[in-house]
Amino acid sequence: MKISIFSQKVYHFLVPAYRWYLRTPERSLDEAYQAALKIKEIESKHFNGNKINVDSAIYSNSVMDYFESDLKKLLKISRMRLTEFRASRWFLNEENQKAANKAGIEYPNPSLVLEKLNFIDQVISKYTILDEPITSSTLVTKPQVLPVESAIAQPLQPKKPTPNSDNKPRRKADTLGILPRSILSTITRLQVELDPNSEEDVVQNFRQTQRRTIISIRFILLLIIVPLLTHQLAKIFVVGPVIDHFRGSEEAQVFLNFEMEEEAFGQLQRFEEKIKFQNLISNAPPLAPEQIETKMQEKASEIAEEFRGESANAIKNVFSDIFSVGAFIWLLLVSKSSIGVIKDFFDHIVYGLSDSAKAFIIILFTDVFVGFHSPHGWEVILEGLSRHWGLPANRDFIFLFIATFPVILDTIFKYWIFRYLNRISPSAVATYRNMNE
Repeated sequence: MKISIFSQKVYHFLVPAYRWYLRTPERSLDEAYQAALKIKEIESKHFNGNKINVDSAIYSNSVMDYFESDLKKLLKISRMRLTEFRASRWFLNEENQKAANKAGIEYPNPSLVLEKLNFIDQVISKYTILDEPITSSTLVTKPQVLPVESAIAQPLQPKKPTPNSDNKPRRKADTLGILPRSILSTITRLQVELDPNSEEDVVQNFRQTQRRTIISIRFILLLIIVPLLTHQLAKIFVVGPVIDHFRGSEEAQVFLNFEMEEEAFGQLQRFEEKIKFQNLISNAPPLAPEQIETKMQEKASEIAEEFRGESANAIKNVFSDIFSVGAFIWLLLVSKSSIGVIKDFFDHIVYGLSDSAKAFIIILFTDVFVGFHSPHGWEVILEGLSRHWGLPANRDFIFLFIATFPVILDTIFKYWIFRYLNRISPSAVATYRNMNE
């Protein structure tokens, strides 16, 4: 009887597995076909049905990195499933096909299979480059870096591919033209305005900017909400019960450091002085020493319970913060394409500001973090972190941090202004110096 029950269980387990094995060619082909359909959808929606490259659609490097990551993933899925399809068909013989027919599994029509294979080959063949992996250099042509003033004045002007695509050094005579550059730029602008496809380019650029803004704002909110939510959930459901289980309510240590102990002693001393003062100024009969001692014991128990909970909360914060940092790092690792988009988003915001606005932000940032009054802010932040983790506030470490870190930060910031901002926007640096003086 036991053997028959065991054989029935084995039969019920092996039959679904055997059905899954027999459906492997059909399943692999469908997954490869769906991946090819998604690539075709991206081409039709964003690149006018052409291959994903910068020649057929006007996108920045960050947006192209976003499309490139999707393209790599879909190509990998399609090629792996095609390999699985070929291998499964090689292992399936006539006996397996007869068993599949007996099990009620119908294979698709051969004409439909050939049609799907032909469609997959047409889509994948456009991205098959011999002896060269698919990288951003093969898909994207690096756009020409324009001055900031022209980028601000014409944010929606379509980018045209540069005729000089070779890496030969340009001589000074090659940069000089017969006509002045202002006239040539005016002619180019008129050509763009008279182009019948200019309206479509403007709409496409607007949609690109809208998508970049939505992706950036959503990613920023995720970077803020996910670590905070992870901290609270880990503290309530994971770390909190474990800490409460290992720390008894009565046997647990009340104070984690001497600062908590001094604070508790100060509260108890003030409470005792308050009782004596009220006893002296009130018209009621004076309290007996036993009554005062009873009230002091009740207050001491209340203070001990309060600091025991604060100590447990500090320990929970340490482990919950580890979960939050892990969630933050995981979010950065799985969102590489979004990081590229958000970099482009901040570049457009910063370069779109006026020179006075840039100078105002720079002065505000430097005065808050490396200014004359910044040591008080750093001291409050470090003391708050020490209290958050239940650590004693080491005054020597705090003073050493304040004496070194803002100075290093100020040096890095000044180097950034001298090395990069002075080259990108000299007028903003001049405005910053005039406002700072």
